[in-house]
Amino acid sequence: MLDLAYSEPTAPRLKGMTGEWEMVIGLEVHAQVRSEAKLFSGGANDFGAEPNSNVALVDAAMPGMLPVINEYCVEQAVRTGLGLKAQIHLRSVFDRKNYFYPDLPQGYQISQFKDPIVGEGEVLVHLEPGVARRVRIERIHLEQDAGKSIHDMDPEMSFVDLNRTGVALMEIVSRPDIRGPEEAAEYVRKLRQIMRYLGTCDGEMQEGSLRADVNVSVCRPGDYEKYFETQDFSHLGTRCEIKNMNSMRFIQQAIEYEARRQIEIIEDGGTIDQETRLFDPKKGETRTMRSKEEAHDYRYFPCPDLLPLEIEQGWVDDIAGALPELPDEKRARFMGDYGVTEYDAAVLSAAREDADFFEAVAKGRDGKTSANWVVNELFGRLNKDGLGVGDSPVSADQLGGVIDLIASGDISGKIAKDLFEIVWSEGGDPAEIVESRGMRQVTDTGAIDAAVDEIIAANPEKVAQAQEKPSMAGWFVGQVMKATGGKANPQAVQAAVKAKLGLG
Repeated sequence: MLDLAYSEPTAPRLKGMTGEWEMVIGLEVHAQVRSEAKLFSGGANDFGAEPNSNVALVDAAMPGMLPVINEYCVEQAVRTGLGLKAQIHLRSVFDRKNYFYPDLPQGYQISQFKDPIVGEGEVLVHLEPGVARRVRIERIHLEQDAGKSIHDMDPEMSFVDLNRTGVALMEIVSRPDIRGPEEAAEYVRKLRQIMRYLGTCDGEMQEGSLRADVNVSVCRPGDYEKYFETQDFSHLGTRCEIKNMNSMRFIQQAIEYEARRQIEIIEDGGTIDQETRLFDPKKGETRTMRSKEEAHDYRYFPCPDLLPLEIEQGWVDDIAGALPELPDEKRARFMGDYGVTEYDAAVLSAAREDADFFEAVAKGRDGKTSANWVVNELFGRLNKDGLGVGDSPVSADQLGGVIDLIASGDISGKIAKDLFEIVWSEGGDPAEIVESRGMRQVTDTGAIDAAVDEIIAANPEKVAQAQEKPSMAGWFVGQVMKATGGKANPQAVQAAVKAKLGLG
């Protein structure tokens, strides 16, 4: 069930010539398992290697070569299933999915069909504070990847790189619970985030280790609710599949275009053919690839070279016991333990290394202040310079030191920002920098009173204005801060200005 702290978003509607329509979306996400070796061979799983250099005899389908299951890949699939709150099947079966393509040496793909290793689960997709969509996972099955056909290196020939052949994939199949382009992109982001926390997939879409097939259909308002009540897919319209999407932006563009294409066809009196399509990012449109295959087209049958995969509940329990704290739990804990906003908790828990950095800063300090400095100052500067938190020139101890100096009253917020820039550029201990460079905040009331008296004496016309309009007192505060080089304690300055102007 959806967490009671969140409400579900309203499905976006598209206007057609004959009325309004809603989108229905399901995704099949292909996540490359993070492992050193492939699913059924000892071939290296090494992105960026020379073409056809990571090809074992099994990968190349040499005669007499038999697959041998990689236990670690199975463990990674189980770990992913547990992270998605899914059912783990103690018995699963590998099947042969038969089709011909030049980059598939065997002429079939070893996959799972009726008996996958992971069953039903769910993902909570956060869209904005207080709003989230629950997306049901239908299944996750393990399969071997195909090779890669390259068509743009020669005007007359295509080339085949088999390095990727046999790499372990997890195909994560969702129910048609997603209702718009933005939700689809956020769903893929959430899956990637969870798998990165688990260490089961690196999620590098530009390298092909995370790809998505997007199923899109359209229906009239109210029809989706009928489907949800009856589980009758006829209410959802005919779907088309858009293959091999490797960009969040392209996923959104493809869904938007495809939904409007289908609406136009239906409203013109036509029917939607169930088919597989490709997205052309240059034209921003989808085009026909082939008619959509059904299961019988692939002639699935149990792989005769592999026995059914049987695992023990105790092994699954051991994996479950070693899972890290996952994003949703970490987000909730940050809000509860540190009192940060939902937005800041989401930013801070986006990646494990970000969350660890924040907790190192916040340990023994005010959570909201720590979050403010990590999110706004540190992350803002890292984003500007194109760096990750692992490359930060400012360590958690150094940033914590800056916050400590603010809390003790040794420096003001303005001085703290100057100090942060010095630590970022030059390094060093914040406390020592404050001492050696004379950056300590002026708290001596005598010195502050003298500075206020000087400004008041030099600006009698401003004094009269401030006594008529008290908000003008801020001008005097600014002048005193400027005169003291920003070192005066702002609260002490405000108090002195009000007292001397008689604004009490």
